[in-house]
Amino acid sequence: MDKTYYIYILTNKSKTLYVGVTNNLERRVFEHKNKLFEGFTQIYNISKLVYFEQTNDISSAIAREKQIKSWRREKKINLIELVNPNWNDLSLEWV
Repeated sequence: MDKTYYIYILTNKSKTLYVGVTNNLERRVFEHKNKLFEGFTQIYNISKLVYFEQTNDISSAIAREKQIKSWRREKKINLIELVNPNWNDLSLEWV
């Protein structure tokens, strides 16, 4: 059985960006929204899912996460706005 991995971008009201990777996007976004782990997203209240993509290969997922993290902010914003020009929270319908 193939496993699915997600590369995702979260933001907050100030549009601070966070890039991550997970094998369960709904659970991970829930964890961010409920501040279940200490760290960057908790400190900056980053919990709005604005972008994600998926793959069946963990190596590809990790490589893509690193690639996006290495980009300048402008390029990350362009990626988000290609699929989500209004910066809607893509996880709202999951609740």
